[in-house]
Amino acid sequence: MQVLLRYALFIPLGADLTLSPFEFAILIFTTVCIAAAGYIINDIYDVEIDKFNKPDKILIGKSISEKTAYTLFFIFNIIGVGTGYYLSKTIEKPEFFGFFITISALLYLYASFIKSIALVGNIIVSILVASSLLIVGLFDLFPAINSLNQEYQSLVFSIVLSYAFFAFYINFMREIIKDIEDIDGDLNGEMNTLPILIGRKRASYIVFGMGVLSLFGITYYIYTNLYNYTIAVVYFLLFILAPLGYFCMKIWDAKSKSDYSFLSNLLKITMLLGMTSLLLYTFVIQ
Repeated sequence: MQVLLRYALFIPLGADLTLSPFEFAILIFTTVCIAAAGYIINDIYDVEIDKFNKPDKILIGKSISEKTAYTLFFIFNIIGVGTGYYLSKTIEKPEFFGFFITISALLYLYASFIKSIALVGNIIVSILVASSLLIVGLFDLFPAINSLNQEYQSLVFSIVLSYAFFAFYINFMREIIKDIEDIDGDLNGEMNTLPILIGRKRASYIVFGMGVLSLFGITYYIYTNLYNYTIAVVYFLLFILAPLGYFCMKIWDAKSKSDYSFLSNLLKITMLLGMTSLLLYTFVIQ
């Protein structure tokens, strides 16, 4: 997603950029390291829950000892935060270093206790997904703003905001679907997720409503921003609206764990297809 933002959006639109290709590669590397640390600590805290939810995919305690997992968690965090500090100093924005510290801390807090709070954990992890897009604008666009290009840079950043909100919203829906799918293990782990509080069916109806809202929101975005660009309109109709419409139909009658697993993967694919629509801006600006 970060590569697409820079090379399918920023550069084709002629935005002024701050990062060199090498510095941009460091930004990606930093993101991957901090995300990897977040996944590791989450797996450490989820061992008992995963014995119910995905017993065949447990690594901690089987392929990797808990001690080794903690060591890897610290190594990836140190590398990620360290390269984030280097990058912030390089672009002469040392205050941006706090962004990496905050993300790293939130990933730990999410794994350790926040995810057990209904909806709060879902919102936090979805914000972190969106932040992986916002950080590109923060490091690549923002420092290059001056009095001459401020309006245009802001316009480009507004597109980043739109895609970041899309990523947040679709991921938020998927988080609730995953909680419905994993309700048995979460009950055993004394979690307090939305499906546990109100039941599978009511939680499904909420996500159905969110899906319908997303259809209206994306349709409005197409009408206001892409209406004159046939290729973009067709892409959004076939690869974003159609999967979301199918999702809404399927979730209404979803019952089994496999149903919700399918819906979770469908949202993941929809998010990917939504992000690859950035490639269309090359056609839009011609």
